Amino acid sequence: MRAGLDTPLGPVSVTEAEGLIIGLDWREGPPPQTNLGRETVAQLRAYFAGKLVAFELPLDFGAGIQAKVRRAMAAIPFGETRTYGALAHAIGAPAQAIGQACGANPLPILIPCHRILGAKGLGGFSAKGGVETKVWLLRHEGAAGLLI
Repeated sequence: MRAGLDTPLGPVSVTEAEGLIIGLDWREGPPPQTNLGRETVAQLRAYFAGKLVAFELPLDFGAGIQAKVRRAMAAIPFGETRTYGALAHAIGAPAQAIGQACGANPLPILIPCHRILGAKGLGGFSAKGGVETKVWLLRHEGAAGLLI
């Protein structure tokens, strides 16, 4: 089941299955039809309105190293960032694995891969809008001062 909403970054839609949010895409979606869809859309609206700093949703973190990295990203507080290297050190994984997990993150925003930076710069962002979207999200969260 998919549910969509308009955001300052354009349309976003979330996909749910078996009681978990399994995807967030940068495209239009239908109005939410389930309680989980309505709750997810409501939390995303609150986030974009500056009224929510932590999502409380059942998310599909995946399995293996991807799940470990995604859970570590989800634990980074609103307005804070980490480097690929720092996150790699914290979970005992190579920095390359962090970058791969960020690039493959099916739940951008909800699992905040935008809060992961390179040691000497922003690093990448695979969602629509690329690094410009990453910068927008970081500024929205008040982390812009950490970019310099």
